[in-house]
Amino acid sequence: MTDFLPYYPLPIRKVNRPLNVDGKQSRVAEYFGTNVFDLRAMVKRLSSQDLETMSKVMKLGGKIDSALAERVASAAREWAMEKGATHYCHWFQPQTGATAEKHDAFLWFDKTGNPIERFTGPELLQSEPDASSFPSGGKRSTFEARGYTGWDPSSPMFIMETENGKTLYIPSVFVSYHGEALDFKTPLLRSNAAISVEATKTLNLIGEKKVTHVTTSVGPEQEFFIIDKRHAMKRIDLHLSGRAVFGRKAPKGQELEDHYFAHIPSRVQSFFNELEVELYKLGVPVKTRHNEVAPSQFEVAPIYESSNIAADHNQLVMKCLKSVALKHGFVALLHEKPFEGVNGSGKHLNWSMMDSTGRNLLDPGATPHENLVFLTFLCAVLLGIYENADVLRASIASAGNDHRLGANEAPPAIISIFLGNNLDKILNSIEVGSVDKVNAEKVMIDLGVSHLQDVAKDNTDRNRTSPFAFTGNKFEFRAVGSSAPINYPAAILNAAVCDGLAKLNRKLEKVAVNGTVADNDLLKILKDVISFTKKIRFEGNGYSQEWQDDAFERGLSNFKNTPEALLVLADKNKTKFLEEVGVFNAEDILSRLAIQQERYVKQRLIEVNCAIEMAQSLVLPACIEYHNKLLKNVKLSNELNISTPVKKIVEKYSDALGHVSSSLENLKIHLEKVTAGNALEHENLTETSKEIANNLIPKLDDLRSAVDNIEGLVPHELWPYPKYSDMIFSIE
Repeated sequence: MTDFLPYYPLPIRKVNRPLNVDGKQSRVAEYFGTNVFDLRAMVKRLSSQDLETMSKVMKLGGKIDSALAERVASAAREWAMEKGATHYCHWFQPQTGATAEKHDAFLWFDKTGNPIERFTGPELLQSEPDASSFPSGGKRSTFEARGYTGWDPSSPMFIMETENGKTLYIPSVFVSYHGEALDFKTPLLRSNAAISVEATKTLNLIGEKKVTHVTTSVGPEQEFFIIDKRHAMKRIDLHLSGRAVFGRKAPKGQELEDHYFAHIPSRVQSFFNELEVELYKLGVPVKTRHNEVAPSQFEVAPIYESSNIAADHNQLVMKCLKSVALKHGFVALLHEKPFEGVNGSGKHLNWSMMDSTGRNLLDPGATPHENLVFLTFLCAVLLGIYENADVLRASIASAGNDHRLGANEAPPAIISIFLGNNLDKILNSIEVGSVDKVNAEKVMIDLGVSHLQDVAKDNTDRNRTSPFAFTGNKFEFRAVGSSAPINYPAAILNAAVCDGLAKLNRKLEKVAVNGTVADNDLLKILKDVISFTKKIRFEGNGYSQEWQDDAFERGLSNFKNTPEALLVLADKNKTKFLEEVGVFNAEDILSRLAIQQERYVKQRLIEVNCAIEMAQSLVLPACIEYHNKLLKNVKLSNELNISTPVKKIVEKYSDALGHVSSSLENLKIHLEKVTAGNALEHENLTETSKEIANNLIPKLDDLRSAVDNIEGLVPHELWPYPKYSDMIFSIE
């Protein structure tokens, strides 16, 4: 049974920063990246020639020969052992949504049988985990077990610490025996290489001949909930599905808007302090922390990094959120919608491109109407997103995201682009043949108080209802789910923009003279692109019904749920750009479709089974116990011939109890229908996922409505698990 817990039920865990050589607490800059085998750590252990080679490979890619691999392995082992590491592992990202690792000890034996520590070049370059138990989308039979992890030198090795040991982690790709990519990292690396080629070609064509390569930069904001561990452990739905499948809305939620950016509670502050210490040691540049909109919801956000490293670091953020939370008596919930009735959590993927000179290609500068590099890449993004919006929507489709997309705190399922008034005006002017001069320098807002400095006003407002919004010098892909690895949506985004660049390049090449396009010819091409892509630009309220109607008239897709969105991956006309830019082949695409469908089905079935178990073993027994108490009161009233309202209460309560029972039986019947026969086999996943979304989930919603209703009728002390009011306000 539940009980009201006082605030701060556990002592606040004191967290100190690491100590420096003088025994004092170090500044962040002194211990940042101390557990990372980056170029700074390599300086003391590699020759200048090896260091130069590693620097080029880490920044631009390339092969590492066996001799250099041997020297790097030896240096990495020495460095790791000095810090107390006893094992190493190839750390990879299979299509489970989590990371994977297999630890091997440095222990070996010499020719005479004496124990030694060893870590060789071949051991660094690759390892062999069992690939049979990881998702492959039907490409491999269960008995085909061999798979390989291969070192990704562009993402530095690091040491992961626990209270009981330290391990050297080697960021890696994961491929099958036949070379098929089984992970999320490989497609991202491919997309980065492809977009660099096309973007460099674009720059060269418009006269930027010194540029040699282009990289994508990413800064993923991470939203999450933290609740008291004692509450979470009393709810199997939170424990097993990450989401409260039942829960009556608390009398107070977020309607007072008093949690957003509010004071961080002391116990949460302690959690953040330790989280940041651990992440800083791992070289993760977390910059921002704050309360989010919903009670018990928070956010951390990093400084921008290259997309591959940012993706690895976001996995570390999610891992550390969970492990550090437990140390403070919390549970971190990364589900997109753990609590119905309050805001869910997203992962805003801030994305831009940087060329080899260090220039942000999406920075409009003070005079964006004259910045042809910016306008060219802006139009390439518009073209790529417009032509491939449906696949981009599929990249963020998941059971968790279905709970939030289109809700009040999340962008709609319709992919559109927000540019802001200034850029919108410029593009409209180019389209009609004239260019309005818009100064993008920040203007000042006069606060009307003499001793307060004026506030700088950005050249665009923020549109929180847009799934893909321009925010000053980058785009913010707001539709990514909070639990999702960012590799996959980032790879699809890269591929879509790469496709836009490739199509733009073909137009540019036709008018180029001696490899360079004249400004007037460039503007003519951009004018055509602006006109062609105008339908995907939207500056208004993405939550409104008017926008949904308008989007339909424009021909923009509106996939309401994951099964609908994923079917795009079966359309070769929609996905051919992924093959053309070299991110996936046709078999890869279909396998990932099957994996995502299977994941959707399994996640939904876990929710349904949690609901059935909780209703049968917790809700109904508690409700029947209270029903029996009410009946005893009615009997006593009749015996004493006393007129009381208990009879009416019992009648209302009996109806509510009957609704719970009937809704439960309906859900069980439909569950049996959905899972009957071969419904869960790969060839049936499309129909099964549709059946779950269209018929089974509405039955789950009916049961939830019935249970949440009766929760408000049963005395608090009899309710069998923590309520929303217990969980989301216990750390304030």
